[in-house]
Amino acid sequence: MNKYLFLVTIFIVILGCSDDNITFPTTEKFSFDFQNDTQSWEEGFADYPVGEENFYELNYEFSPLPTPLNVSEFSLLQTGNNHSDDLFMFIRKQINNLKPNTRYMLSFEIEFASNVADRQDGVGGSPGEGVSIKAGATSIKPEKVVVESYYIMNIDKGNQSVGGSDMLVIGDFSNDTNENEYTLKTLIADNILTVSTNNQGKLWLVIGTDSGFEATTTIYYNLIKVKLEKL
Repeated sequence: MNKYLFLVTIFIVILGCSDDNITFPTTEKFSFDFQNDTQSWEEGFADYPVGEENFYELNYEFSPLPTPLNVSEFSLLQTGNNHSDDLFMFIRKQINNLKPNTRYMLSFEIEFASNVADRQDGVGGSPGEGVSIKAGATSIKPEKVVVESYYIMNIDKGNQSVGGSDMLVIGDFSNDTNENEYTLKTLIADNILTVSTNNQGKLWLVIGTDSGFEATTTIYYNLIKVKLEKL
């Protein structure tokens, strides 16, 4: 009899742990400052020919901020030489423990270092305003796929200055000054996009630069804040 009661109790506990009985916060907030490590943000590159990584000078690393900024602070450095006039450089991170199969509204605050003054001329486009900063999220892992010997994204990021259903333009790479030296710039985008979690309560955040400037862009991501509001 005691064994029977024990098994019934265990069964009730298991039922009580189902997603329908878990209370999920209405608002989730995340902040990543990269002072100790990459915070598990991963890199990716797309919109370039297969096998041309060296020619495009693609690189991603955990790095101190550049001078004249505080070099004791660390960041995510990402760089590439846009020979295709369409290079997309992105970072991504998976978020867990959200409510499964649920829509969330996203807001972003992104601080990065740029060395491009406002209204500069460049090959193919401005090195500042011609490089769009995009942010978004998806229920699948954002990654490059091969189509006819060319890498493209498996999500709808739009193209260059135009956003898509998974990523929207929130600003550009110009540093809001008249000096071509690294300066910190903050972009704030409130309630820009809705996204659904998968059946495990997970989604992927994705941030990137979509470039029409046909030369090198080097960005340092210094701080990323994300707010998710359950709909």
